[in-house]
Amino acid sequence: MSHAEDHQGTRRDFLYYATAGAGAVAAGAAVWPLVNQMNPSADVRALASIRVDVSGVSTGTQLTVKWLGKPVFIRRRTETEIEEARAVALADLVDQNAENANLDAAAPATDENRTLDEAGEWLVMMGVCTHLGCVPLGDGAGDYDGWFCPCHGSHYDTAGRIRKGPAPRNLPVPKAEFADETTILLG
Repeated sequence: MSHAEDHQGTRRDFLYYATAGAGAVAAGAAVWPLVNQMNPSADVRALASIRVDVSGVSTGTQLTVKWLGKPVFIRRRTETEIEEARAVALADLVDQNAENANLDAAAPATDENRTLDEAGEWLVMMGVCTHLGCVPLGDGAGDYDGWFCPCHGSHYDTAGRIRKGPAPRNLPVPKAEFADETTILLG
C-alpha cells in the first residue's frame, strides 16, 4: 500500500464524518421547534405560582382567589373552628386521607395535616366540590359549620373534610407556603 492510498482513505473517512455531523446538526435544528412548542407558554408559566397578600384577612373570614382557573379558599379560622376540626375522630371521616399536596399521599386527614400553619389558623384549599366540581358555599354553611355544596348536598367541616353527601374526597389542599408573614405562595 502506498502512502497516497492511505491518505485518500483518511480523507474519505473525514468526509463521511463531516457529512454525518452536518446531517445530525440539521436534523436537530429541524426537530427543536417541534419539541419546543410543547413547552408551556409564558402566560401559563406565569400563573403556575401566585403570591396572595393575606394581611387584610381577619380571624373568622375567608378570601377566595382564582388560581389555575379554579377558586382557592384561604380561611383564617377562629379558635372555635380549630377546636371543632381537631375534635373529630379520624374514624368519623368519609375520606381519611389529608388530600394535601404538601404532604405524603397517605397522610391522615387530621386537622394538623390540612392546615398551613402549626396553630391551625390558616386553611388553604381548592374551592371545588369533589363530587361534580361545583363551588361550595362557605362561612359556616352546612351541617358541620364549614362549607356546603347546594347542588348535590355535600357537607364539609371546618377543615374542608367531607362529612356528609355524595362527594367522595376532602377538598384538596394545593401546594402552598408562607413566603413571609402576610403573603401565601400558591404553587
